[in-house]
Amino acid sequence: MKDGTVRHITSADNPQFRSLLKLHQSSRERRKAGLSLLDGVHLVAAYLEHIGAPEQVAVGRSALDKPEIASLLRSPLMPEPLVLTDALARELSTVSTPTGLIAAVKTPKAIAMGAEPGPCVILEDIQDPGNLGSILRSAAAAGVEEIYLSARCVQAWSPRVLRAGMGAHFALRIHEDVDVLGLVQAYPGQVLAAASDGATLVYDADLAGRVALLFGNEGSGLTPAMRSAATGSISIPMPGKGESLNVAAAAAVCLFERVRQQVQQVIGR
Repeated sequence: MKDGTVRHITSADNPQFRSLLKLHQSSRERRKAGLSLLDGVHLVAAYLEHIGAPEQVAVGRSALDKPEIASLLRSPLMPEPLVLTDALARELSTVSTPTGLIAAVKTPKAIAMGAEPGPCVILEDIQDPGNLGSILRSAAAAGVEEIYLSARCVQAWSPRVLRAGMGAHFALRIHEDVDVLGLVQAYPGQVLAAASDGATLVYDADLAGRVALLFGNEGSGLTPAMRSAATGSISIPMPGKGESLNVAAAAAVCLFERVRQQVQQVIGR
């Protein structure tokens, strides 16, 4: 390591390991500490690139020999790692095949909501971590940087959402526990609710300007109040036999239809 001082941890009773394990097991503990856990090379590298130095790093003993991990550990931004037995490292991982690298980082805070939000995604009561992570990833790729989550959404900075987001979190401004109905009512642009019975096909809607795209709960969709507050509703044509799309897939279709329309505007000039 950088200065030759490596802390090896072999006991599950070690206080530093116990502290990391609490963060892994409890969203309440993560909120209280203001910390999130990043699991894997890709996430840690994205944090280093977009945010900066982690608070703490732990690595499994056998993972020290992996070239990509060894390279990350040599970064001047990386603190000296805690070297865990492989068994202890597995206890901190969120995946069935751990990479062996875990970082505790300060949870980035979104900047204060502006008086006039720009193009955004508004999510009401999304429950599945994989869905939320995928939506964040699509939004980042599509260049829609403002994300607003209702109070009943899954926690954006949970390990499973972070894993599914693949680093997208650090390219977005994520606002949690938002009064999404109040936001929709005050939004200074188009507000389009995505629904299987939406009045306008997504390809016929104008998505290129200031628009808020609304997506609701996996089982029940958007609440009637949110549907009523929207300025319009959009649907995705499905000529096949499926009854509906997964919410993450639907969000990706809508977000990249917005990208297509923006490209068409540029080409048409």
